[in-house]
Amino acid sequence: MKNIVLTDDDADDCMLFSEALLEIYSEKEAKLTIANDGIKLMEALDKSVPPPPEVIFLDLNMPLKNGFECLEEIRSTPKFREIPVVIFSTSSNNDIVDKTYLHGANYYICKPQSFSLLKKTIEFVLSFDANTLKQQPKREQFVIHLV
Repeated sequence: MKNIVLTDDDADDCMLFSEALLEIYSEKEAKLTIANDGIKLMEALDKSVPPPPEVIFLDLNMPLKNGFECLEEIRSTPKFREIPVVIFSTSSNNDIVDKTYLHGANYYICKPQSFSLLKKTIEFVLSFDANTLKQQPKREQFVIHLV
């Protein structure tokens, strides 16, 4: 079973992500844990790791603790360090993308504008084997943009 974490404070985005994931995998094949802010994410990881989730989809703009702070904490905590983190943000600003790359995110996704593209993007990320997902690609391949 794939264990996936989504951290996002937007209820609609969480619902759409959950529905897209359910169209890709059955409830027996994938488990989605949703944290609505960075503090809840870090608490959930602290309680559940090990085993680590397959991947964390991480929004950047959240209350209490933002995605940058979470990414920094994940990469500086030995038991979380190897967990793949895919930034899942509305921003396509190059400075922000560069900053997340330099802080060790594995991939960057600008939130897709349609449900079908969201589903396709999630499916693409989850098609990577564990080793590929854990490796940070070259900067040119860091941003996943499907059409």
